[in-house]
Amino acid sequence: MLMRNPFSYILCLFLGSGLLAGAAEAQFKNGSQPTELNIPRVSQCGAVTQRIGLTDINISYHRPTVGGREIWDKVVPYGKVWRAGANENTTIQFADDVSVEGKPLAAGTYGLHMIPDKDQWTIIFSKNSTSWGSFSYDEKEDALRVTVKPQPADFRESLAYTFDDLKPDSAAATLRWEKLAVPFHISADVKAVVLRSIKNELRSVGGFTWAGYDEAAQWCLDNNYNLEEALKWEDTSIQNEDRFENWETKSRILNAMGRKEDADKALATAFEKANALQLYVYARGLQRNGNAKRAFEIYPQVPKKDPNHWISHLALARIDSNKGDFPAASKEMTQAISGAPDTTKPFLQPLLKRLEAKDDINK
Repeated sequence: MLMRNPFSYILCLFLGSGLLAGAAEAQFKNGSQPTELNIPRVSQCGAVTQRIGLTDINISYHRPTVGGREIWDKVVPYGKVWRAGANENTTIQFADDVSVEGKPLAAGTYGLHMIPDKDQWTIIFSKNSTSWGSFSYDEKEDALRVTVKPQPADFRESLAYTFDDLKPDSAAATLRWEKLAVPFHISADVKAVVLRSIKNELRSVGGFTWAGYDEAAQWCLDNNYNLEEALKWEDTSIQNEDRFENWETKSRILNAMGRKEDADKALATAFEKANALQLYVYARGLQRNGNAKRAFEIYPQVPKKDPNHWISHLALARIDSNKGDFPAASKEMTQAISGAPDTTKPFLQPLLKRLEAKDDINK
């Protein structure tokens, strides 16, 4: 009898003899694997993705089931390299350079293998990610090995990978199967990755507007990172379009750099550029952040920008409410509601009711 695929025949013999039991799962009841057709597999394909900062991590794998078997040190022997799944290589892909258990690993796609043991597992990242299982695994192709501790876990019939212990710059990728969890921690240099991304984006559409450079500078300011370049980006934003927003950001950058006199000058310029709405929003932000004293120094400047704007009446209502003059505050709030956009009126009407009940809307 002519065998169409000798490899399939040999694989059947191995499967039938039990030599590969637990390492490869039969596709057909007679133990053979399909070679010509794409049909459902016993161990179904799975994938999981996690982003750390801007760094995407993807794990692709096949999911064997327990099926009543004794898994650890039986189906999956201790001390031997295991594919960490079923069928083809389990793969893990990193969009940027990362650290695994504190050890550096370059961006790329890796074959993910493991060596299980009772108290300690070895996690292997192989430069070969296109093989079948671990049968052709070669230690010379290792990019990295780390050791981790297995943990008891709730029962899982199908093998799964999850991402746990999420933090702004790290996560634990965890293999879960039967009553075991095997986590390995991955971290990324988020600031360096984001800064590199920002610089690339500023070479494209984002670099032709005031907002792109302002957003870049604000991110650096929020993270107290790369402030000298942030100041240059803010100056470019101002050159692109002279606005309240970028001058206000510049004042905060200068403050963060300890240049208070320059910061005060930049903020004064920002106030000159501001319209009534921008000034009110700025003062309200100060008030919400606990700096009510400074907010009530700025609220009176709002109606000077535009005495007829509805936001100016809202600012005056807050001033009168703070003084305890609730009739005057109610009058100003009524005028604010009259001129406000329809979508804003529902947010102002409860404030009017509070004022009519002599309840300070600033508390």
